[in-house]
Amino acid sequence: MGIKSQKDFFSGLVFVVVGVAYALGSMNYKIGDGARMGPGYFPLLLGSLLAILGGVVIFKAMVVETVDGDKVGSMAWRPLVFIILANLVFGVLLGGLPSIKLPAFGLIIAIYALVLIASMAGDEFKLKGVMVLATILAVMSYAAFIWLLKLQFPVWPAFLTR
Repeated sequence: MGIKSQKDFFSGLVFVVVGVAYALGSMNYKIGDGARMGPGYFPLLLGSLLAILGGVVIFKAMVVETVDGDKVGSMAWRPLVFIILANLVFGVLLGGLPSIKLPAFGLIIAIYALVLIASMAGDEFKLKGVMVLATILAVMSYAAFIWLLKLQFPVWPAFLTR
């Protein structure tokens, strides 16, 4: 029984590895039961479901015949680098970097940076569309996290709010 779809096989393998890692990591917390869930209950449940889903995908990849074997293509390095970079920059701008005395720039600036950097991962870049998207995302994030959930984190750079 060979691999009939490489894409599905490796996708399922990633699901299984991540699911098992989460399930094992949740064992460091109190699990509890359905009536009294501990902090490890949800990660254990989610990790187990992800691993089971991965197993189903792997099984399908080995049973269902595909035309060309669904070969895995080359790595798309540009999108990978820009998406990871966008998330790292977002985290640094949102919370600052105390080790180098970089202050927090807040939610709004972090969202604009995230959208601008992530949009460079694609083949087309239209500044107007990117800015509209960033504005909508910033407004909706402000409404959701600050107004509705009342979370306490910087919205604007510290040097602007003093």
